[in-house]
Amino acid sequence: MAQKVNIFSLDGKAKKTITLPEVFQTPFRPDIINRAVVAMQTHRYQPKGVNKKAGQRNTAESLGTGRGISRVPRIKGGGTPAAHQGGFAPGIRGGRQAHPPKAEKNIRKEINKKERILAIRSAIAATANKTKVSERGHVIDELVEIPTVLEDDIEKLQKTSEVREVFESIGAMGDIMRASVKKIRAGKGKMRGRKYKRKKSVLIVVGKDNGIFQAARNFTGVDICEVRNLNAELLAPGGHCGRLTIWSESAITQVSSLFS
Repeated sequence: MAQKVNIFSLDGKAKKTITLPEVFQTPFRPDIINRAVVAMQTHRYQPKGVNKKAGQRNTAESLGTGRGISRVPRIKGGGTPAAHQGGFAPGIRGGRQAHPPKAEKNIRKEINKKERILAIRSAIAATANKTKVSERGHVIDELVEIPTVLEDDIEKLQKTSEVREVFESIGAMGDIMRASVKKIRAGKGKMRGRKYKRKKSVLIVVGKDNGIFQAARNFTGVDICEVRNLNAELLAPGGHCGRLTIWSESAITQVSSLFS
């Protein structure tokens, strides 16, 4: 059964009612959504590998048997600290790796076109499911409605203060504040350039950018996207479905034809 929702003005008052497109009735497929998200993430990976001569730039050679010492390769020469030390072999200080990472390894994962579209459709449907949105951790106690559809004037906002007033009028400010806190990551990722974790908050989907991109970009965790550029990772960051999404009226009109 088609779901009916209100279209709200920028001050949070209901103006009229519309019927959501058929795409919002797509069955929930978390398995395919996760595959689509992982495929997008792997396309951003940078190939890495070691130098083919790493650990082999030395004179190390095994002395063989009959000397009362192990047969590991040893660096030739004398009169230096390195002389007669082990080298070259895996497991030895300064030696090569046994199975190093190779730059030619295929690290990309692909997904079929029809599966990718199904993932987007299913993720769109999850944004209209109040249970899924709540389970994802969003603060929706004061939100006017799920999904939230606003009039097209949302696309013309030019100032961050104007966007903030809209968030306050529709009850989305609680989730914005939830995402404004950054936390230190647990584990070794702190040493690897990703010390802080930031939460994802509202996704704003519009038919066309008439200023909203610049006005809303400074809110932590908020993403803005034209409906034609929607993808599974925007709708389900990390593969977790049910992102809190605010739609413009024109975006709702276009979404059916784009992902049919």
